[in-house]
Amino acid sequence: MPITPQEVAETLNMVSQQHLDIRTITMGISLAGCADEDMDRMCSKVYERITTQADGLVETAEQLEGEYGIPIVNKRVSVTPIAQIAAGCPDEDLSPIAHAMDRAAATLGIDFMGGFSALVQKGMGNADRRLIASIPKALSTTERVCSSVNVASLRAGINMDAVLLMAQTVIDAAKATVDINCYGAAKLVIFSNMVEDSPFMAGAIHGTGEADAVINVGVSGPGVMASALEELPDDADMMQVAERIKATAFKITRAGELMSREAAARLGVEKGIVDLSLAPTPAVGDSVARILEIMGVGECGGPGTTCALAMLNDAVKKGGVMASSSVGGLSGAFIPVSEDAGMIRAAVDGALSLEKLEAMTCVCSVGLDMIAVPGDTPVEAIAGIIADEMAIGVINNKTTAVRLIPAIGKGEGDVLEFGGLFGSAPVMHVNPHAGMVLAHRGGRFPAPLNSLKN
Repeated sequence: MPITPQEVAETLNMVSQQHLDIRTITMGISLAGCADEDMDRMCSKVYERITTQADGLVETAEQLEGEYGIPIVNKRVSVTPIAQIAAGCPDEDLSPIAHAMDRAAATLGIDFMGGFSALVQKGMGNADRRLIASIPKALSTTERVCSSVNVASLRAGINMDAVLLMAQTVIDAAKATVDINCYGAAKLVIFSNMVEDSPFMAGAIHGTGEADAVINVGVSGPGVMASALEELPDDADMMQVAERIKATAFKITRAGELMSREAAARLGVEKGIVDLSLAPTPAVGDSVARILEIMGVGECGGPGTTCALAMLNDAVKKGGVMASSSVGGLSGAFIPVSEDAGMIRAAVDGALSLEKLEAMTCVCSVGLDMIAVPGDTPVEAIAGIIADEMAIGVINNKTTAVRLIPAIGKGEGDVLEFGGLFGSAPVMHVNPHAGMVLAHRGGRFPAPLNSLKN
């Protein structure tokens, strides 16, 4: 489907008036040829492969910004999960690979690099164990590297040993970066049903079923969506609201489709997916919470919030899927507390609790995202939160994730200030009744009956 001049004009209006941007252009790069038994040689191969393949990424993105007038906020790279290429190397500490990735990111001038990752939903190999053990050091000694671990899937169930291990890893990553507001934990996410083509951090990886290099694009657009819904009268029924969301999502996604086509063609790589996720920022007016409140919820987190979010998420997908030849990634509505001005306000006001956020994740893509918890939260409680979210993903056959930030030295009501897109995270109350037994039982939560599809 060709891009029309009218669509370009509408897009420019959305940029100038309603905060529309392309949140990220992410190049996925295969590191399959970089495996080596010698750590130094492997790091050299990783650095060379990334910097050679993505050499023109930032320049191309800047050219597209100038030509089309659409801001591209982040330029990113995702790579093959590092645990897969490190299996033949005997070194216990795999953080030197993260350092090579970080050097490559600095050389390229990109914002983040994802892929210091492992997939352990059914079992944990030796390389997986070594990578997970290296995460706190890797995230505390690099600037741009992000890490992710998949601990659950529909087909495998939940690896409960990995859940407890990742709960401790989250705490260790926070402690290792306490001097920078526990920022290490903000670059670490734990997944159920992890996707292999997401352009968004911290969970972006380059899956084994992908081409050698691809371009994946993530759009934004909460401000555009809010402006469109504000034009509707209060007596508009829910069908009319859904139709407006669908029409607006189509327009937002077309901007992403345009950038995806152009970037892939100019860089000479495969065109990947457009991720339909509504990605908020701390900027006033660029908030998913604000959209829910325009739909009629008194304050985000109040009664009706889950219903409104479910409809928003469904309508965004229905509108966006017609606008691109290839939709993928997470494709839903992000609800990160720290990155959304409306979510921050709702959490501070007491309208939004951790339990309500968990309920909301049943109907949106990402899960419990960028949530600060008291620094003395026990590992068993963090493991329980992760396990709960993984169960939602496994039973409902959807991607869910957990990105918690233990605020070391801080308690409920304090605030972690990150600045930029990460915003500020109010430290939220955690239910103290996790118990000491469940997290330590270990083993595997069996795959549910609905995994038997054949």
